[in-house]
Amino acid sequence: MNSSQHPVVKRVVSMCVAASAVWCAGVTHAADQPVIGLITKTDTNPFFVKMRQGADAEAQKDGAKLITAAGKFDGDNASQVTAIENMLTAGAKAILITPSDTKAIVPSIKKARAAGALVIALDTPTDPQDATDALFATDNFKAGVLIGQYAKAALAGKPAKIATLDLAPGVSVGVLRHNGFIQGMGIKAGDPSIVCSQDTRGDQGKGQTAMENCLQKAPDINVVYTINEPAAAGAYRALKAAGKEKGVMIVSIDGGCEGVRNVKDGAIAATSQQYPLKMASLGVSAGVDYAKTGKKATGYHDTGVTLITDKAMPGVESKDSKFGLDNCWGNK
Repeated sequence: MNSSQHPVVKRVVSMCVAASAVWCAGVTHAADQPVIGLITKTDTNPFFVKMRQGADAEAQKDGAKLITAAGKFDGDNASQVTAIENMLTAGAKAILITPSDTKAIVPSIKKARAAGALVIALDTPTDPQDATDALFATDNFKAGVLIGQYAKAALAGKPAKIATLDLAPGVSVGVLRHNGFIQGMGIKAGDPSIVCSQDTRGDQGKGQTAMENCLQKAPDINVVYTINEPAAAGAYRALKAAGKEKGVMIVSIDGGCEGVRNVKDGAIAATSQQYPLKMASLGVSAGVDYAKTGKKATGYHDTGVTLITDKAMPGVESKDSKFGLDNCWGNK
């Protein structure tokens, strides 16, 4: 069967009847390339901007056509569902996705896989994780453990009064990071040392409000866990406004350039750095391999995590902010 006879290509070509000549001119060329789709939670978060850069670079290197889409906001499942449908129509042999709603997206992923597409989750596992063929991601539980171990060591035996600024109920990446932090601290869920928990959706403004609420509830908080660095920045702003920034330790997860600068400046004590460019480039490579050979990537692929701090603690492996800035994502 030549490329013009392929059923997917026939569908795309048929769409040309009502489309512009400019769009149609690229159809034959596109049919000769592996088509890889990338769907991120948003297209504004620097994490996902870096992910797209990694995917773009790998697609160019591998001679693939990359098509991209994103939710309008973090949690926008409807846009991701539409994106999957559009990518299948466009002939995508592999779809890479950072799921906004890890449960609600599963039926659409099942349809894509049934249609013959390889589906790889990036950064955030679906619920259940095996809804996708493979996962390329930070070990989010380990990322949480690292900052929990750091906070415990930094307290040096002082009783902890912890605020957790979380993501949102039921989102796997948030649950994994939170539970990892709790284990790293050497405590269990419901421990009385956790004096306040608030959801932030990883947003700086919501992080600030959450920290303000926690300070009203428990003014003696001395450790703040945040789901990511924007939430950490919001927490620091609230602490500074209350004159408490010097007596409270903030630990976080991300490793973006702005977050690492906040480590260097002392606003964040430590952060677990992850590597979105690597996630995307490995995902695209796996997608191209599947398109060319039929070999499917399977299971979990750990893309690494490093604790970044300028105040190293005995027994907790870490790198300094210089390493963090050399390997960060976002605006350097």
